[in-house]
Formats: sequence, structure tokens, C-alpha cells
Amino acid sequence: MAGFSRWTRQRDTSISSQSSVLKKGDLREPDTLVATGFGVGLIPGPPGTYGSLLGVLIWWIAFAHAPLIVQFVGAGALVVAGTWLLQRLCARRGLGDDPAIVLDEVAGVWLTLACLPSDVFVMAAGFLLFRLFDIFKPWPVSWADRRVQGGFGVMLDDIVAGILAAIAAHIVLWLLSQAGFAVSA
Repeated sequence: MAGFSRWTRQRDTSISSQSSVLKKGDLREPDTLVATGFGVGLIPGPPGTYGSLLGVLIWWIAFAHAPLIVQFVGAGALVVAGTWLLQRLCARRGLGDDPAIVLDEVAGVWLTLACLPSDVFVMAAGFLLFRLFDIFKPWPVSWADRRVQGGFGVMLDDIVAGILAAIAAHIVLWLLSQAGFAVSA
């Protein structure tokens, strides 16, 4: 397990060649507090995974059993407000995609979960697929990560990863149903 933890930490922080510019003292600033997931992004280890887990937890509590329209409005509102906040924070602090910023992971995993049934196993699969797309960054995630700058750029690669994870999850659910497995619709 230690090898896996070391591997995920290496892969998770490889999105930035630098360590986090943000520090615990910065949490006094409201935009930094929110962008770091109330400090979750500053916990040692893989901050993107921790931020995604925070997103799943908040989703489960607030949206998992809400009507579909409420789920999409919640995810969309987070994307819009989060992009605005990250643009402001990145401009003010001169930041790129700082590893401690995890609001983008929260938004990305919310987009994945909004497209999936509220089944704990399906949601876990959605989380795992989101993390795979976010860590390995296949095209077009990699394009968004490299080409789009500022707060929108920080958010965009995770939005794309969230959408791709939702598509992949639906393909897996369809394949399982075709194979005769009872799956949530």
C-alpha cells in the first residue's frame, strides 16, 4: 500500500512541477480557504484525490438524492462560481494550477456524479474514473491543462475530466447491463 500511496502522490502532484505556493497561513483569506477545500488541499499527500473525496462527501450529503435538475444546477453553479473565484485568486496571487487548489477537483467530480445514478458503488466508480482522467490527462483533458490559463484553465481540465468520466461510467454501466448484470439505471 505504501508503494501505491507514493505512486499516487507522485502522479497527483505531477500536474505542477512546483510545490504549493499556498500555505496554511493563507487560509485566513476567504478565496484561498474555499479554493483549497477549507484546507484539504494543504494536507500532505495527493491533494487532488483528497479534494475529489471532499467533493464526493459534499455531493452525497447535499445532492445524491436531490432531483436531477437540482444536481445539475448545483454542479453548474459550482463551476461558474468556482471559475470566477479561481480566476480572481490566480490573478491576485500570480498562481497557475497550484496543487493545493482543489475546488476544481470538487467541481469536476460533481459533474461526473450529476450524470450517474445515486448508487454508492456507481458513485465510487465515477470517483475512480474521474481521478484516472484527472491524473493521466488524456486528450482533450491534456489540451485544456496545457493551453488554457488562469482560473478558467485551472477549472477547465477538471470539467473535461468530469465529463469524460461520466461518459466512461455510462459505457461501463451499459456493458455490464449487456452482459446480464443488474445495474442501476
